[in-house]
Amino acid sequence: MPNRNHVHNHIHKRRSKIKFLFLLAVLGLLWYGGRFINFDPETLEASLVTLPLAYSGLLYVGLYVAISFFIFFSKDFFWLVGAMMFGPYLSAFLIWVAEMINAFILFYFARHMGRSFVDHHLDEKYRHLDDKLGRLSFFWLFIFRAAPLIPYRFMDLGAGLTKIHFRRYLSAVVFGSPLKIFWIQYVLAGVGRGIFGKPSVLVDYFLSNKPLLYFSLLYPLLVILVIIKLESKD
Repeated sequence: MPNRNHVHNHIHKRRSKIKFLFLLAVLGLLWYGGRFINFDPETLEASLVTLPLAYSGLLYVGLYVAISFFIFFSKDFFWLVGAMMFGPYLSAFLIWVAEMINAFILFYFARHMGRSFVDHHLDEKYRHLDDKLGRLSFFWLFIFRAAPLIPYRFMDLGAGLTKIHFRRYLSAVVFGSPLKIFWIQYVLAGVGRGIFGKPSVLVDYFLSNKPLLYFSLLYPLLVILVIIKLESKD
């Protein structure tokens, strides 16, 4: 007769597998379904501009969280609309709030639906990587959030699947994200919609704003640090 603990572990493994498959199915359906959702940035801006600032800000955050969950690349348009409507400072603050909400939702969604599967089905040769990611310090999580390399959505989901403690990850979200967000919003507010049609506009903008150009040199350094950390074997 099978040992009770063995039966319990077998049932737990099956449940963890079902939950993980559900996680993949949900993400796949959201990504696929988002392709058929018509998102018009001009309509969004026209709707927000008619509202008082407090209401438009709240609606912007709500729509950002909801729509960017379905349409991955909609964040680019939200960041541009935010810069045009609210300016670099307020738009950066609103996006920062929305990204904290996104981080909470996606982290715990992945943690609840996928972490158990990783725990029970991860090959032994990959457990070292899992342990390594779980021990990432606040410093490196901060760098990951500040560097314009890994999309926030992938980072939130990936962190939820690892052993990273949420409070440590949230601290990196709170303090690391504003560096990247404000930099992008400041540039978008200065360049405007021309950034999508004429890349030369962006070059001219940086050349005419030398302090911003020098500050922007920080980002290649952050990207290099992230790449070095990802490739490190320690």
